[in-house]
Amino acid sequence: MIGERPFYWLMTRLTLLLVRIVGRYHLAGREHVPATGALLVVSNHLNVADPPILGSAVPRQLHFMAKIELFNKKPWGFFVRWFGAFPVRRFEADLQALREAQRRLEAGEAVAMFPEGHRTRTGGLQVPYPGTALIAYRANATILPVAITGTERVRSPKILLQQPRIHIVIGEPFTLSRPRRINGEAVRAGSDEIMHRIAALLPPAYRGVYADPAARVAAVAKSELPAADGTEG
Repeated sequence: MIGERPFYWLMTRLTLLLVRIVGRYHLAGREHVPATGALLVVSNHLNVADPPILGSAVPRQLHFMAKIELFNKKPWGFFVRWFGAFPVRRFEADLQALREAQRRLEAGEAVAMFPEGHRTRTGGLQVPYPGTALIAYRANATILPVAITGTERVRSPKILLQQPRIHIVIGEPFTLSRPRRINGEAVRAGSDEIMHRIAALLPPAYRGVYADPAARVAAVAKSELPAADGTEG
């Protein structure tokens, strides 16, 4: 039986082959990916296909948080586990998921998170959950921002006949300045920096609330979000 790591590479290579055949695929910034060490990959989230597409762009095995419901569905649960994902209870403070992400980073692995916690309905960036910044602080991990565009159009097989443009831009890695205390204010500041780094890689139409400082402040003020999220789904 094929193991987790070979299965991951098989799926990401097949994904890369597929998007190159049916779409106009463009990847920039692959040279920015650190070859070793703890790495927290952060990206916007437009489509359920984003995890394997993101995995195909980054030359390291990524471990994703995935909503726990996926693990209970057959046959999807099998594929999600073999893709190297681990479960998270969405929309609540799932401390076990936070600890698992931190453990993997401290072991020198690469973890991928979607800070918004779910696919955006508008195509633009939304206010993030604080879990991504919290994990980055606790694990003292290098953060790699990634921007994905075009996958929001892939809603049915018919769209593939139109050869949609799928662009992935990988930015330069960075780290969050370590605060004296990891409190709510520090996590909000860290979350903002992460989202601004992603927004800087996106075309203006995809920046959402991060295109307008006033809109972002208003959106953050309205949100009261739990810490543990950053899932695929």
